[in-house]
Formats: sequence, structure tokens, C-alpha cells
Amino acid sequence: MAYVQTIFDKNFLEYASYVIKDRAIPHLDDGLKPVQRRILHSLFEMDDGKFHKVANIVGHCMKYHPHGDASIYEALVVVANKGFFIDTQGNFGNIFTGDPASAARYIECRALPFAKEVLFRPDITKFDASYDGRNQEPVVFPAKIPVVLLMGAEGIAVGMSTRIMPHNFVEVLQALQSALKGESFQLFPDFPTSGIMDASGYADGLGKVLVRARLDTSDPKRIVIRELPFGSTTESLIESIENASRRGKLKIAGIQDFTTENVEIEIQLARGVYTQDVVDALYAFTDCEQSISANLLVISKENKPVIMTATEVINYHAKQLQSILKMELDLDLKNLLDKLHARTLERIFIEERIYKKIEEMATAELVVEAVKIGFVPFAKEIKREVSDDDVERLLKIPIRRISLYDINRAKKEIAQIEADIKIVKKYLQNLVGFALDYVDGILAREGKKWPRKTEVTRFDKVDVREAAVRNLTLRYDSESGYLGHVLAPATSDGKGATSLFAVSEFDRVVVLKADASWMVVPLPSKLYLGKGMLACFLADKDEAPKHILTFIFRNEAGEFYIKRTRIEAWIMEKIYPLLPEKTKLVAFTESQTAILRLHYAKNVKLRVTQEDFAVADYLVKGTSAGGVRLTQKPVIKFEWKKA
Repeated sequence: MAYVQTIFDKNFLEYASYVIKDRAIPHLDDGLKPVQRRILHSLFEMDDGKFHKVANIVGHCMKYHPHGDASIYEALVVVANKGFFIDTQGNFGNIFTGDPASAARYIECRALPFAKEVLFRPDITKFDASYDGRNQEPVVFPAKIPVVLLMGAEGIAVGMSTRIMPHNFVEVLQALQSALKGESFQLFPDFPTSGIMDASGYADGLGKVLVRARLDTSDPKRIVIRELPFGSTTESLIESIENASRRGKLKIAGIQDFTTENVEIEIQLARGVYTQDVVDALYAFTDCEQSISANLLVISKENKPVIMTATEVINYHAKQLQSILKMELDLDLKNLLDKLHARTLERIFIEERIYKKIEEMATAELVVEAVKIGFVPFAKEIKREVSDDDVERLLKIPIRRISLYDINRAKKEIAQIEADIKIVKKYLQNLVGFALDYVDGILAREGKKWPRKTEVTRFDKVDVREAAVRNLTLRYDSESGYLGHVLAPATSDGKGATSLFAVSEFDRVVVLKADASWMVVPLPSKLYLGKGMLACFLADKDEAPKHILTFIFRNEAGEFYIKRTRIEAWIMEKIYPLLPEKTKLVAFTESQTAILRLHYAKNVKLRVTQEDFAVADYLVKGTSAGGVRLTQKPVIKFEWKKA
């Protein structure tokens, strides 16, 4: 059994690790999940400037992704619709309506030049064997920008999930520049479906945001939805509105969808209903308002899942940009030095006629030796040892090229290479400045394509109880002891339930029972109260405190007490006593002007046989207060006297 448990634990951990790192969670370095990275790698490999059938790209990508063509196709459509890295041709679906893309055999795409610029540099990319060992795929791309914040991501793994909000392209790159300069910055999400957003709960990549549809309310008899909240489509939004209408939450006459390239959903209102009466209900009961929680979970450079903030991601990428640019500059410098060395050797080889010295050499070894000896007087110009490979390359120069060799042109080319070397060395000495210029270049070329779509503002979340239409009636049947909104109303002969007040299905009510205990319950359809009910009112933070309750009770010794209180806090469906133990309720009122008259037993020593007590003379105290004693005299009768 222990062996089986060990095997199970090991296999489960391996499975969980695989799902987390190789399926669901994007990597911090390039912001991509493995399937997205493999798709882009396939596009780079196949790139010839022309469009490719998506079916061909999917087939090519299956060399790297072992989970079937459907997952590749769906991931490709998602990345393509982000608009950053893939140029499309054909129907790739509609993010507004939720319409799917055409079949893979009908649509085409190719990698955008921008994708190659910021992601593709094979000579500094680390590769690993594919799942079958036949091919090499990138571990991560050397991304020069924070792709994870631009594209956003959602994924569910084993025991963890990620939900990264997409952000505005220009704002992210400006934040990257601020990080390079050591300045502070702040980022807010920006959604492709536009809409309105309250980001007061957004905690730098974590927390949550409230998003709303943009409503055109200029016409008092109709509402037009112009922009969608993130996560909704026109279809899902219309369905939520229709459901709310069927449940009686909204009063609308009809709804029509005119969406094409832009969202346009027209809501026609019912007779007697106007725009201002419906807006809050749309936000409360439909998908016109949604709360979206963020969880910025990524795979770190240490190949472990880690939760980060947007600021940490930007600061990380500021350092990564400098590192990648340094590697590229070092590589460019090496290539320029190699080219300078080759051109210098070629010029000296031809200009000084070193090739003449090999004419009398009998063997290949002597030929090589003669060429090397010929370069000895020019060692100061060459600045590097002449290798056998260098000699081999020079010996392959055709006679025709030697005869047509232009010395002046060669010197100009060498001078240009030397100038380029100086520029590269200058960049290496000021990597921050070079990185800032690089980001400026991207913003100048690409920034105009990405204006902010989602408006950042502040608004309060609509309380469904406040927005609900009170279209139900709460009733109480004193004979049966039932309270609820499904009870039949009283008939002309007085039988049936008495109507109390209008309620909605979201309301909660305070119920004060005959024994002076009370509780707060959700709107009851039919609740049995037993011996009866003293009072009932809405359990609302504004409504409940208005009800000041006055209780007259007596203890075992027959002494009369008064207690005035109001109900302001509660736990749902918990029963609370209002009177002290071993006391009995004798009278109750909600009137603030009531006067209680007590009649005392006649006694030769008692001159006053009755006494009035105005309830307004006593303080309103908490529900746990014990009450104030009215009299110690023996009471034979009590009554309420009108003020």
C-alpha cells in the first residue's frame, strides 16, 4: 500500500507540475503559454513574407505541440485576435459578437514584422528538444517588451489559476521607460471591448476591477449599448437582459442587435418606463456591470509559479530589455569585428599582391605558410592572428574578382565598418539610453495603432436590493401564523392574509415575534411564526433604524418596566431576545407619542390611583439594555392614552 501511495504521489506531482509549467500558466520572460510560443515559432520558421493557411501552420506546429490540432487552432485564433504578432486574412471570428473563426482550411495568417523585431533572435535564444526529440523549440523567446501585460492571460492549472488583465500598449511601454529611468508609474487595464472601468480596487495587477457597458441614454425611451464590458459578448449580454426581463427585474418592450464592426444593441422600454428608471437595474441584474478579479501568476525565470505585481513585471522587463540589447550588441560587435578582419585581410591580400607568393609553392601546407608570412609586415593593421580558415577563405577568391578589385571602394567599406563598431561600442557604454531610444522607436512606429479603449473612472457598484423592483407584497395571516409573499390577500369577509408592504425578492425583513424575540430573514415565501407577530419591517440600513420599538414588561415581582430600542445590527436568521429573562411582555407600540396610563390598587396610604407615562420621555437604548422601572406600586390595569 505504501508503494502504491508513493507511486500515486509521484505521478500526481509530475502531472501537476506539467500542467502548471507546460500548459496553463504563461512565462514571465515572453508572456506566452507553451502552445502560443510554439505557434509563433512555427510562423517564424515558415515565414516567407506570404500568408499561410492556418491548417498548414497547425500541421507544422504539431511537431512541437503534442496535444492535438484543435488546441493549436484555438490558441492561434486567440493570439491573432490580440493583434500584436499575427497578421490575418479571412474570418477570425468577432470578439464583440462571440462568432467563431472559420475553419482552419479557409483562413490565413503570417507573422508580423513587429513580432520578429521584439521576439525573434535565434542566435541568442535557448532551444530545447521537442517532445519526440526530433526538433528543437525555444524554451522562451527573448522578448524585449512585457508581453504578459499586453496580451493578458487566463489559465487554470492544478491547485492554482492565473487571470492577467490586458493593458494598453502605449502605457505599458511608457511604464517601461519610466522603470528604465528609475521613475514611478501606475498601470490600469485596457480591454479590447472598450467599456467603462472603476479600477479603485485594482492593486497593481492584483485585486479586482468593476467594468460596465457604455450606455447611450440620450433618448428617454430607449437605451443603446455602444461598448461591452470585458468578458461579455453581444449574445451573452442580450441573453442576460432577456433573463432579467423575464424575471421581472426590467420592464422592456424589446431588444435588437445591430452590431457589425461596432457594438450597437438597442433596448426599447415599456410604456410608462423611462431611461433613468432602468439604468440601475441594467447594472444590477445583467452583464452590463461585472466584477473581474485579477491574479498575476506567472512562471518565473527559476521555472516556478510566482504571484507578482504589474510594477514588478515592468521592473523585471526593464532589466531584461537591457540584458537582451547587450547580448544583441555584443553579437553585432563580434560580427562587425569578424567582418572587419575579413575585409582587412582581403584588401592586404590583393593590394600587396600576397597571392603572387603562392605560385611557386608545391604543397598546400607551403601555400598556407607563404600567405601567413606575407601578412607579417601588416600585423599592426590586422590586430588579430591570421588563422588557417582565414587563409582558406582568401584562397577561394576568384581571379576575376582580384582583377576587378576596387581598392578605394574596399577602404570605404572598411571605414564604414569601423564607424559601425564605434557606434555599437557607444551603445554598450550607455545601455539605458539605448534601451530608451529603442522603446521610443517602437512607440513612434506602433503607438498610434493602440489608443486607450477603456475609460477609467469611478462609480459605485449598484446594490441589487436597491435596484430591484418591489413588485411583490408581503402579507401576514394572523389566524394561521404565516408570513410570506405567496399568501392569498384578505377577502371582503376578512379572511386571508393582511397586506403589509411592497417588497422585492432581494429584500430582507425584520420579524418581531409575540414573545418579543426578533430575527432578520430573507424575504419569506411562507414562514410560520407560531403565536403571532408584533411587527415586521424592511431590514435595510436606512429603513430599520427608523423603527423605534417600545416594550412595557413586568418582572416576577410585578414591577413595570419600559424599554425603548431600535434594531441596527444583526446576523441573518439568528433569534435575539429583547426582554430580560423571567419577565413578561404586557404592551408594545411603535408610536413615539404614545402615553401609557397605569391604574393602581386602592390603598389608604396611596393618594394617586393612576399615573401617565409618555414614552418620548425615555431614552432609546441598545437591544441588550435591561429597561427602566416605571413603578413599584401594584398595578391593576394599564392602557394606552392618546397624546
